[in-house]
Amino acid sequence: MRKTTTGPTLSRRGALLLAAGAAAPAAAQTPPAPRAEPPKPKKLGIVLFPRFETLDVFGPVEMWGRLREYELVTVSEHGGPVVSSQGVETVARYAFATAPRLDILMVPGGVGVRTQVGNPVMLDFLRRQDRQSEWTMSVCTGAALLARAGLLDGRKATTNKRSYPWVITQSDAVRWQGRARWVEDGKYITSSGVSAGTDMALSLVERLDGRAAAEEMADYAEYVWNSDPHNDPFAIGG
Repeated sequence: MRKTTTGPTLSRRGALLLAAGAAAPAAAQTPPAPRAEPPKPKKLGIVLFPRFETLDVFGPVEMWGRLREYELVTVSEHGGPVVSSQGVETVARYAFATAPRLDILMVPGGVGVRTQVGNPVMLDFLRRQDRQSEWTMSVCTGAALLARAGLLDGRKATTNKRSYPWVITQSDAVRWQGRARWVEDGKYITSSGVSAGTDMALSLVERLDGRAAAEEMADYAEYVWNSDPHNDPFAIGG
């Protein structure tokens, strides 16, 4: 007599397939989505213009990238691609007309500054953003733009020492300092030439997030930080 069953049965092959599926490696499963970083509440804006000095921008950017509260953004007169003195194309996220409030405003130097000092759109943008900034900063000959906009009147400031004779002609109301790696006067911080901007940038990290954070960033970048603003190897004058 044939034996019958009252429920469904699995063949030997089906049972093996089922067991193999149950033992599938974890690597075949969908990995969890990466955790999104919370948005940073403030903006640090870097002004770009044709023929800006590359290191004036990207030295500070390297050091500011881990600031706890500040998102780094770039802005230019028209937005979009901007080419540096060294031919590097950088995309500005915002145009002057669409830029948000910048809690920190930074202006680099470069050959293009000599054109921008005569650009009223640039100067008006700097004045407008400066009215609501916590800090206004420049690297190298970027100080010429702040001076031409009248933002440094009555204040101490420094700039690239090779270009010093030209920069100081942009305003006789500024108390120009020929011996300083960088100068802080109120909310205004100006640095000497090119690499000095990186030293200045780390000094801002120290002020905002503490000395340990600044030293960690310098160590991460294998950068020897000159943390003394009075130690100026390129000083001129007395």
